[in-house]
Formats: sequence, C-alpha cells, structure tokens
Amino acid sequence: QVQLVESGGGLVQAGGSLRLSCAASRSIGTLYTMAWYRQAPGKQRELVAEITSNGITNYADSLKGRFAISRDDAKNLVPLQMNSLKPEDTAVYYCAARIFGSVRPNYWGQGTQVTVSS
Repeated sequence: QVQLVESGGGLVQAGGSLRLSCAASRSIGTLYTMAWYRQAPGKQRELVAEITSNGITNYADSLKGRFAISRDDAKNLVPLQMNSLKPEDTAVYYCAARIFGSVRPNYWGQGTQVTVSS
C-alpha cells in the first residue's frame, strides 16, 4: 500500500494561487505515475494533471498554462501549482498513484478542499 496525503487546500480569491502537495509514504521514483484529480459538487471526478516516473506531464486542456505538476522523488512529494484560479476550480482535489501497467490509479489520498471565491 501507498499512503497519500494531500495538503495546501484552502480559500482563495479568483485570480490567486495555491500550491497543493501530495506526500507519499514510500518511494514513488520508479514505478508510479502520479496524478491530481478533482471533483466538484455534482460533477464526475476528472483528471487535472499527471506526471510519469520519467517526468512526462499531461494536463486537462482547459488547465494548460495555469496549473503545473511536478515531482520531487527525493522527498516523495508531488506538488501542484495552481495559478489564476477561477471559481470553477472549486473542488476537492485528490492525489493518486498509478503503478506502471495499471489503467486506473491504484491509490488515492483523502482529498483537500480548494475553494475559489469570485
């Protein structure tokens, strides 16, 4: 099992920034693609961004240029920098880890709330 703990959520005004962090309980440097998802009220959980063990990133098209995912394998951290936040970014943000060869994430964090006020 890999334990994932998100942090950094909170309340921010539109146009502001937040930096979320996902802390993993074990090394994520070799086998795991790490990702951030979000789920807004009444909406399906959606992929925000992901980063492979080789550092290849993938973003939701609507978020390109505003969000940035990275990974610090030495610290087992996966930050998500969120800039120019909009009210529609309000959601619970989840960290996830997917083992190589798996289609879906194998592990999920509990989520952190991000609320963007207009």
